[in-house]
Amino acid sequence: MLADFFDFETVLAAHAAEVEQRLDRLLGGRPLQGEIVRPERLLAAMRHGALDGGKRLRPFLVIESAALFEVDPVDALSIGAALECVHCYSLIHDDLPAMDDDDLRRGKPTVHKAFDEATAILAGDALLTYAFDILASGESTLAPEARLDLVAGLARAAGIGGMAGGQALDLAAEQSPPDEAGIITLQAMKTGALIRFACQSGAIAGAAGAEDRERLAEFGSAIGLAFQLADDLLDLSADEKTVGKATGKDAAAGKATLVALHGADWARRQLAGLVEQAEALIQPYGERGRLLTQAARFVASRKR
Repeated sequence: MLADFFDFETVLAAHAAEVEQRLDRLLGGRPLQGEIVRPERLLAAMRHGALDGGKRLRPFLVIESAALFEVDPVDALSIGAALECVHCYSLIHDDLPAMDDDDLRRGKPTVHKAFDEATAILAGDALLTYAFDILASGESTLAPEARLDLVAGLARAAGIGGMAGGQALDLAAEQSPPDEAGIITLQAMKTGALIRFACQSGAIAGAAGAEDRERLAEFGSAIGLAFQLADDLLDLSADEKTVGKATGKDAAAGKATLVALHGADWARRQLAGLVEQAEALIQPYGERGRLLTQAARFVASRKR
């Protein structure tokens, strides 16, 4: 088991390095065909928010889910980079004073602190739109139908019925705390939607059938909820230096979370159950799904 986990950490780091290299190239200074110029300060802010970016879990899930269906690794990496642009945009905007008002992200100043609020907003806007540029790019060898499904899937995961809608519910919850069902819905949208898309995208890119697409989506939903529970536990117990951002903010703000509602012991039991659920969903893929099952365990037990 220890050797397997070490293997997972090694592959996770290798995929993260690949994603970093791809993003570094995508966020280069030379304009693409159809672009006029890439403003230096805006590009610097985009790079600040997108590069040196942690474990790159979401692209990892894209790459490994795509491997189940023998998708070209270059195409899988492009999908992962597009998804990471959306994720990084969301972090830049979440950190703004009008939202979560954070000064640190991944142990360094947030984009609005390193630059200014207006530049941070534009950097997020530019990363979001660039994601769809990447997916639609002619460099991809994916069939047009697959690219169209990926664009639609990512748009819905990121938009009003997904991440952005979840953020709106989270802001509303500060004034009117939701019940348990409301918390689950909020978290499934704000945190879970992109993770669900990450897992399902491999099946979409591989032109898999409806059963495989739904199985991977359910797997993504399970680890998305596990990710949020683990995050709420970290906010409760970890220190700022360990996680690279402010902690204890949820409790200080009286924010409704499942951990606040039921307690840490309950959350740990739920995490164990979610890992079992995730493993059962991936079991039909046998050895090919080993890294995805390890990802579920990693998400549930992470310390930062």
